[in-house]
Formats: sequence, C-alpha cells, structure tokens
Amino acid sequence: MRPATNTVDPFDLNIATRNTVGDMLTRAADVSAQRTAIIDGERRISYGEFEQDAEAIARGLIELDGAPEQGHPIAVFMPNCYEFLATYFGIAKSGRVVLPINYGQSPQEIAWILADAEARHAVVHEALLPIVQAALAAGAELDTIVVHRVSTDTISIPGVRVRDLSELIATEAAAELRLIIHSDDAVQCLYTSGTTAAPKSAIATHNAVVIGVMTNALTVGESWVRRPPTVLVVLPLFHVTALNAVTKPVLAVGGTVVLHNGFNPSAVLDTMEQEKVTMFTGLPMMWGAMIAEHTRQPRDLSSIETAMYAMAQMPERVLAGMDQMMPNALKLLGSGQTEVIPATTYQRPEHRHTKNASWGMPATTVRTRIMDEDGNILPPGQTGEIVYRGPHVTAGYWKRADANADAFRHGWFHSGDIGHVDEEGVVWFTDRSKDIIKTGGENVSSVKVERAMSDAPGIIECCVVGTPHERWGEAVTLVAVTDALPQTEGGGHDASSPQRDAFEAELIAHAKQRLGTFEVPKRFVFLAELPKTTTGKVKKNIVRDMIEG
Repeated sequence: MRPATNTVDPFDLNIATRNTVGDMLTRAADVSAQRTAIIDGERRISYGEFEQDAEAIARGLIELDGAPEQGHPIAVFMPNCYEFLATYFGIAKSGRVVLPINYGQSPQEIAWILADAEARHAVVHEALLPIVQAALAAGAELDTIVVHRVSTDTISIPGVRVRDLSELIATEAAAELRLIIHSDDAVQCLYTSGTTAAPKSAIATHNAVVIGVMTNALTVGESWVRRPPTVLVVLPLFHVTALNAVTKPVLAVGGTVVLHNGFNPSAVLDTMEQEKVTMFTGLPMMWGAMIAEHTRQPRDLSSIETAMYAMAQMPERVLAGMDQMMPNALKLLGSGQTEVIPATTYQRPEHRHTKNASWGMPATTVRTRIMDEDGNILPPGQTGEIVYRGPHVTAGYWKRADANADAFRHGWFHSGDIGHVDEEGVVWFTDRSKDIIKTGGENVSSVKVERAMSDAPGIIECCVVGTPHERWGEAVTLVAVTDALPQTEGGGHDASSPQRDAFEAELIAHAKQRLGTFEVPKRFVFLAELPKTTTGKVKKNIVRDMIEG
C-alpha cells in the first residue's frame, strides 16, 4: 500500500514527515525556548537563540557567492565553542554536509582530507586560520572561508573569498526555510582516526544521526520529562564521541551543554561544582588527573549522576577513585565506532564488578553479532568479527567502493573488531583484527595484556604491540610510560641498567599472575610519552615504527 500524496506539495509532505538533524534542534527549541542550551565561558545561550542563529547561518550559507550545492561538504575548523554547534546545525539545516576537521593533524593530512572530500568551503575560527593557511600551502584548495572573528584584524587570504560568520548570523530568518531535505540524505562526513591505516570518510544520514542520538539519550535515561541533564564537554567536538554520543543527546532533550576547550582537571572540577553538572565523559587519563586533583582539593560533586568513560578500558585503581570522588554517579562504559553512531554497547551497572572487562550489552537499535570469515553467525562463546546491523550504521564510505564491498558483505557492517558474545548477550572485545599478535602459534589480544599491565606498579600508561621475533614470529611487546625509572636528558630511559632489569622482572612477575604464559610480554620499551590522536587513542602504527625503526 502507498498513500495517495500526488496532490500534496512536495515540500509540505517532506517537512511534515522527515527526520532530520536540523529539525531535532527546532523541536527542542519549541519545548525549551528559554532554557539555557549552551554555556561557553561567560556566555549563556538559550535554545531560542541557538535555533535562531542556526537558521540564520543556514540561509547565509545558501546565499554565499559560489555557495556549495545541497549535499556538498562544508569543512569546519573550530575548537569547542558555541559557534561550532551553531555552525553544525546551520549546515545541517541548509542541506549541506558537515565535515568536522581534526585540526591536530598535520597540514598535509588536512590537505589530503579536504581534497578527498572535495570540500571547497570552510567555516574557521580565527585562531585556527594559521592551520588552514598551512593546509593551503600543502596543496589544499578552498574557494570560500567563513571566519568566526575574535579580533578586529584584517583577514585576507590570496585566491580565497573571506566572509565573517557574524554576517551569516545576521541573515534574516523569520520565514520558514523551504528546502526539501530527505531523512536519508547525508548530514555529516567524519574521517576515521587512521590509527592503523589511511583514514576513510564515513557518511552518516540525518536519520542515522537522530536515531543514534536518541538511542544514547534513552540508554542513559535522559528526557525532557525529567530534569534535563547538564553535561560538561571537554572532548573535542570534531570527534564522534563528543559530538554524537555526548553533546547532541543532551541537546535533543532540552539539557544544557557546558563547553570547555581543552582539558584542565582543576577547571573541570570547579565547573562541575559551580554548574551542578550531572554528566561527564572522559578518557582514562582525564579521570586519573581529576582524581589526583580532587585528592589535593576536594569539591562537592554530588550532582554527578552519570560518569562515563570511553576509548579505552579503565584501570581498576581509577574506577575505585571515581567511586570515592563521585559516590552518587553511575559509572558507565560506552563503546562503539565512527561508522556506527556510538555508542553501540553499554556496560550495565550489574556488570561493573562481574564483567568489567566486557563492552557490555548492545544498544536496542543495533543488532550486534559475531561472524566467521565465511559469513556464518557464531554461537555464544565463539570468537570472530563483531558485525552490526541497524539504522545508525554508516551509509558507506565516500569514494571507497572497495571498502564498502568489504564492509557490507553478508548483509552486516563489518567492524574490524574481534570478540565474542557470552550466553547473557554481553559483548567482549578481544582486539582490532590488525592488532592481534601472533606469537608462537597463539593469538594474543593486545587489549587483554594492556588491561592486565595498566595496573602494574610504576606504569603510568601503556600499549601492547607485536614486534618481529626470529623464534616466535612476533613478540608481545609492552610499550609504556613509567615513573619507576630515572629519565635520561632526552626524556627516555637507559636501555640497560640493573634498575631497569629489576623493574622488568617485577613487570614479568605481575604479568604471570594475570596472564597465560604465551601472553606475558617478552620485550619492554619505555618512552617519555605515547603518540596519540587528539582524542586519546594510541597510534599503534606509529608506536611500531618508532620501536622497530
């Protein structure tokens, strides 16, 4: 059956039935116009103001000289600030595609992404203009740059049209924008972090983002019927976790987003206390730093109801510190990946102590299964690739037919993660397929070894990789930052000394108590710091190059 809609105006039908990211903000503003949506330093922006600015930016973008066509990308170079979010929703409302740029990358990497995405327009915070100019010098080509000014300096970039974001925000936006946007149109294009290979561009549709966002809100129990949450965001908004798993779920239910640009543990704890923050998501290293600061100067954090962590397993000593620092908070692990609007799994409270090493239960809107190499779904307990099926799976990779053919085979999205599901349905992550270490005929999970060694005395942080070995094929190699050895002038540690030999013996003893014989590290490398992405993921490909070179 099909409805008889041939006599209905196409725009009227579209806007009455579509499910888009821009309309998600409009609905929140309808319900919470006077509520504070964003706190950015001293600024407090209401939902009504937020909606008005996003609508104006949408019209301003469409009216630009040489404006990008609907469906084309607009790059965004912004730190965590209100203008990032106003721009994001403005681009979504304009029917263009948001391309958030990780500005911590090299100029060559940024130039490659802009060229690969075929992006010729960008919205840039004035403080990040040098990064954009370096990317242009490295070969990037942009026609128009819209600048969010923070000074009165004259801005001129040869060969590029420059406009002020304030001009777009001043665009008249009283009438409804008559623009057909389909729920399955692309709204954002996020490049994977590329910790093991060149990044790929995962495209997400409006429908996928909205369902993923509402799934996250539903899972943590947030709604505008209850007291809407207040979340403090320090993770960068250009990353999928901060953008789709933390910020937008709160905005979707009329909550308040407090923005910090960069992580300072003292400032974070002060803001939590002052603003009565109810939610926070941080990396393990952030939680460790906050615990140390709270021990030095305690704050009243009784308002925190949900303390989330992601990106990496949390050492038990840090979880115990979180319990003491935030006694009223649910400690929640969320996992997922850029290609499937995270989080795809959450660890339930009852599994905190019984199954802490697991990823937890799948989200209700995504089927999660384990598959073998022949496309067979495996029963509980058997190890294979974690695959997904559901409405917030990526629409596919941009210009990567080969990757799409591989990713969607057998009717499931292939994550590249290895794991198993137990009898209760809990998902256990073993490792990235590329990070499994093959040693002496055995497969070793680098994640399992990292989890065991992260609690070893003297280890500040660590990662585990396989390195070539004549006898074993690959040696399980612990690469760590430690405070147990004296540093050399270059920030490293002596390659050989009685003190180092004794410390390695302690680490081996620690490993033997927690791991199988074949999983115990055979090689130890100590660095002043681990190379990471701007979102805290260790770049294992760089680590391998560093210690094998």
